[in-house]
Amino acid sequence: MESKKEFFLECYKLGIIKFGRFTLKSGIESPFYVDLRPLASDPKILKVLANYLLDMLPLDNFDLICGVPYAALPMATAMSLESYLPLIIKRKEAKQHGTKKMIEGIYTQGQNCLLVEDVITSGTSLMETIPEVENEGITVSDIVVVLDRQQGGKEMLERKGYNVHTLFNISEVCSILKSEGMIADDEVERINDFLRGNTVAFEEKKRLTYEQKLEVCEHSVAQKILQIALEKKSNLIVSADVTSTDELLALAEKVGPHIVALKTHIDIILDFDADSTILPLKDLATKHNFLLMEDRKFADIGNTQELQFAYGTFKISNWADFVTAQVIAGYDALDCFRNVGVVAILGMSSKGTLTDAHYREEAEKIAVSHPNVFGGVSQHKIANELLMFTPGINIADGNDGKGQQYNTPQHAFSHHETDFIIVGRGIYKADDAEIAALNYRMAGWNAYEQSIQDFADNRSSEPI
Repeated sequence: MESKKEFFLECYKLGIIKFGRFTLKSGIESPFYVDLRPLASDPKILKVLANYLLDMLPLDNFDLICGVPYAALPMATAMSLESYLPLIIKRKEAKQHGTKKMIEGIYTQGQNCLLVEDVITSGTSLMETIPEVENEGITVSDIVVVLDRQQGGKEMLERKGYNVHTLFNISEVCSILKSEGMIADDEVERINDFLRGNTVAFEEKKRLTYEQKLEVCEHSVAQKILQIALEKKSNLIVSADVTSTDELLALAEKVGPHIVALKTHIDIILDFDADSTILPLKDLATKHNFLLMEDRKFADIGNTQELQFAYGTFKISNWADFVTAQVIAGYDALDCFRNVGVVAILGMSSKGTLTDAHYREEAEKIAVSHPNVFGGVSQHKIANELLMFTPGINIADGNDGKGQQYNTPQHAFSHHETDFIIVGRGIYKADDAEIAALNYRMAGWNAYEQSIQDFADNRSSEPI
């Protein structure tokens, strides 16, 4: 079984926890929103979750299992299947016909029932469920919960004599997400303040549309790529990791109508020639209205980078619209990239990367302040002043066995608030690169529009 931390991160990708500003049923504003119902849509995760919950329990103590309606019902069902404990179902309200029973299933008086709950806040829903189960002559002694919001419910139930087993609590969740760079220190502090019972001061979050970013982005390349995005209704960049000029030009011809930029690694082209490789590539970029992004990832002192950029075989400065560069050499090393845009490497998508939270924070400060930089490559949300480029995108979530971890377009836009997705093997290795590019273009644009709508919806009241 995968580690508990890795398991939570898999669950998190399904959108089970959101951070922002949410109004609870009580009217209190919360800095986080929990909804575990998406877990039921992933059979693998549901099965693993069931076993995690069962592993915490003395199973010999129980004769039955029951999920608190409705979110916990799939979890209880999965636990029943894994443990062979008989399942009973509690209704929200009695049927108005037939037996009019509140509890459905086969049971006898005196049996001990394990209650399953998805989230515990104040414990109210459990205190409503327990008497209705016990009214049938069934004993309830233990409750297993996936996530404790740490708002007093667990302690209240324990004072009443119930054994409450929790898989995660919100502090543990925050610690995991902070260690992965997925939430910032100020967000963690806001949550801790909320858990201490204090009134939380919320900053007004901003999720800018392409039109709004076009108004605030000053770099000419940033403006150009945003204009192309709006004209084409595309946020797709294709990574052309091919090794011959013919393959490069053929791919550019096929995907050109659907992309905002073509990302090259020009030094892997075995038959590179400026006249036969670059000139026709620039013609295709003009024909199909896309930019050329050379993913050189410059990472040296300024003088060396300038030589690599402007001289040598590839003369990148002559044809690239923008380049990628590490910021490890500091602010001044980026001065050499004149007349092009720079996308700073703030984080990498490979497993075990050393671009930790501290590095990303310092790198982002340089990127935001340097006039040549207009964007950042990252797997985490970055400052609104920068356009965000997210690699490692594949419609089929997973990894490639070589350390590359993939995210779906939906995850990139909803969780990281990206601006542009970068797709490589999902397109250039597809049977039909043109159709694949079209599919990614539509998926990326739909994910962008949905993220804008979700942000607008989350600013209104949302009960938890």
